[in-house]
Amino acid sequence: MNRRQKRFCDEYLIDCNATQAAIRAGYSKKTAKQIGQQNLTKLDLKAYIDAELEKIHNKKTADAQEVMEYLTSIMRGEHKEQCLQLVGDGVQQITDIDVAARERIKAAELIGKRYGIWNDKVGIDMNLPVFLEGEDQLEE
Repeated sequence: MNRRQKRFCDEYLIDCNATQAAIRAGYSKKTAKQIGQQNLTKLDLKAYIDAELEKIHNKKTADAQEVMEYLTSIMRGEHKEQCLQLVGDGVQQITDIDVAARERIKAAELIGKRYGIWNDKVGIDMNLPVFLEGEDQLEE
């Protein structure tokens, strides 16, 4: 991978627009669309882009396990939130307080939905016979 191709890859990671990435990387505006698409088909460039996207995903995106752990900590009251508290003469200080009961209930509700605890839908599975009037008059 040469310097311009690496720059293309880095620019592509910004907005996932191959044409604009090619232009920002220094390719001609006339050929940017074609070059951008070609660069995305090159295996080494694609591998680099995929690896960088995975790094971004891992750093910035919470996975299901992390979300469930966070909701559980809120539900159990292990999580604190910061609140401004008046201490006199218009002076406030930041104080850690327990999460409100409504937030704990909401966390429990979301966990319950995840595990299907709150299932209001009742399924009925039946086979009913179908009768047609005038069946003997139907043509085959």
